[in-house]
Amino acid sequence: MTEFRSGFVALAGRPNVGKSTLLNALVGQKISIVTPRPQTTRHRLIGLLNLPAAQIAFVDTPGLHQGPRRALNRAMNRAAAAALGDADLVLFVAEALKWTDEDELALSRIRHADRPVVAVVNKVDRVRPRERILPYLASLAARHPFRDIVPISALKSHNLEDLLRVVVAALPPGEAMFPPDQLTDRTLAFRIAETIREKLTLELVDELPYGIAVEVEQIEVEEDGRKAVSAVIWVDRPGQKPIVIGADGARLKRVGRAARLELNRLLGERLHLTLWVKVREDWADDARALRQLGME
Repeated sequence: MTEFRSGFVALAGRPNVGKSTLLNALVGQKISIVTPRPQTTRHRLIGLLNLPAAQIAFVDTPGLHQGPRRALNRAMNRAAAAALGDADLVLFVAEALKWTDEDELALSRIRHADRPVVAVVNKVDRVRPRERILPYLASLAARHPFRDIVPISALKSHNLEDLLRVVVAALPPGEAMFPPDQLTDRTLAFRIAETIREKLTLELVDELPYGIAVEVEQIEVEEDGRKAVSAVIWVDRPGQKPIVIGADGARLKRVGRAARLELNRLLGERLHLTLWVKVREDWADDARALRQLGME
């Protein structure tokens, strides 16, 4: 009889290597928001995968990064480091054919955590011809005694079966840690707020300030059974408010509609969504504000 295994598997690496896309692909449902913008992921969150012989708690983490030293950035790096320390296994996610100073920073933090590490080389679908990946894999193997190196494409779900086999083999024997029907450790309010923030990021692209956050203030059930959600979009400069709202409120309406449709699909129920935009100056440098928004 196969021994049941379970454990926490942290996805770590620099920003924008595809950790959140990989989490969603492995779990088979959208748990973590995804945008082309670096540092989209701000929180540590768990996506659960139940297999016949294993339960895997994949932990998505903010990208380990250098750069601006705002309190928000420090909190993101601390969240990622804490996930490494708690993990049974670390998946170091890198982008095929690329190596930057932030990749080196991320790998050095992983070394410091002293956990078993599997290197996951993402975005191999972009490599042509495929043989070009071989020298990169060899150079990566020389950087650290990885337990294994697995090339994948999270976007195309390529080679995820091999990755799962490697992950399960590395986990300790143990019983399931979460109920079999649980998908994530995050609340409904968190998932709603993150979906709104994703749609804001996709709508605003280059205009979006980093000092933006979303907080769900209230969820109520209406007479027709729909959930009525009231959420605040926080910006940290007065001049950012009209950017988010748009001419005659058009941009805010588009964001709200896109978020509502996505949430209806994800949650399998109809929501009524009301959005407000408010200014809280320099919240990204305010430890109290970060705690209120669940980032500390």
